[in-house]
Amino acid sequence: MVRAIGLISGTSVDGIDAALVDISGTKRDLKVELVGGITYPYPADLRSQILAVCSGSSLNMAELAQLDDAIAIEFSQAALTIQDKYGKAELIGSHGQTVYHRPPKNHQTTKEITTELRLETQNTLGYSLQLGRGALIAYLTGITTVSNFRVADIAAGGQGAPLVSIVDAYLLRHPTYNRCVQNLGGIGNVTYLPPKKSEEKEGEINPRSPEWGSGILGWDTGPGNSLLDLAVEHFSGGTKTYDRDGAWAKSGTPCLALVDQWLQQEFFLQRPPKSTGRELFGWDYFQGCLAEAKSENLTPADLLATLVELTAVSIAHSYRNFLPQIPDQVLLCGGGSRNLYLKERLQAQLAPAEVLTTSEAGLNADFKEAIAFAVLAYWRSCGVPGNLPEVTGAFASVLLGEINNCQYNQA
Repeated sequence: MVRAIGLISGTSVDGIDAALVDISGTKRDLKVELVGGITYPYPADLRSQILAVCSGSSLNMAELAQLDDAIAIEFSQAALTIQDKYGKAELIGSHGQTVYHRPPKNHQTTKEITTELRLETQNTLGYSLQLGRGALIAYLTGITTVSNFRVADIAAGGQGAPLVSIVDAYLLRHPTYNRCVQNLGGIGNVTYLPPKKSEEKEGEINPRSPEWGSGILGWDTGPGNSLLDLAVEHFSGGTKTYDRDGAWAKSGTPCLALVDQWLQQEFFLQRPPKSTGRELFGWDYFQGCLAEAKSENLTPADLLATLVELTAVSIAHSYRNFLPQIPDQVLLCGGGSRNLYLKERLQAQLAPAEVLTTSEAGLNADFKEAIAFAVLAYWRSCGVPGNLPEVTGAFASVLLGEINNCQYNQA
């Protein structure tokens, strides 16, 4: 058994989720038990700087290095704090803070692999940057740290996202139900899990195997909380960062004409594999929504309701267009799983599917993503590939993450 910490701050930039977990087995016999979880807040000025960079603010190299170190220090403090509360760990898996994500271009073009990868066009490969370097986290905590998970999948032609689908498959698959695991962070992502058939043999997951029915699928669905949080901060003058329980949005009336218009955005029509981030659904996109809301004479509550509807309808739209069937159950996780109004609208859009949370299926909804990166770090330390090419579009299964061995023994 290994006791590991998973660390992640998502596109909402609302703090660092830390999960301390006990892990044993490898894949087919994987067992994961959550010991405890915390959300460690960013200092307000650092959070503001991260959000500015994600919105396109420029940095020189010295400023980038300083930001990288500042984030690593906060991630280290999150790891030390959770150990003070729940006990010592021997491994850290740190996703870091995404500040830039560029999906691959021409991804669906057939490629020829010979002795080397031939790129058909410039910038065919994607690019993703997570700050908070693992070497510094390892030094400050005294614990071996696995970080920089996305780059290996991207180098193999993948999107580098979503990476948690393979962990979802081992921990949340049901013997009879078709399930979707829907993360509602700043950006939403889904994992589709067909039921395990009775005749399936023990072994590692092969999503293309006939025993897996339609196979495991996954992709980024579009905005989760990103636009909602931007709207709340805008309308509250910065005094609020999110809409608790979705109460403010529920008091408004959604403009369905705007939702239909926004759904024509190219990303929603693109077939998976696909990924996105604040580069698309961030400040500039919100400014466009705000301008169009003013032309429709929407109140702040109306715009919030319209943005909730966009999240719910875009998720349902992607299920209907890209899944073999509507699932029996949808399991929500991430910060948006606590938005009761969003959950209500998803239930209305996805009926007759039952909309629950991963907590109700035995995996903590608040810390599921952090748990996943603890597992990915554990697999990396065992030499086990951690991506799912069926989901990311990579050409092969690869080892994910760079191992930063601790050379510093804290007294």
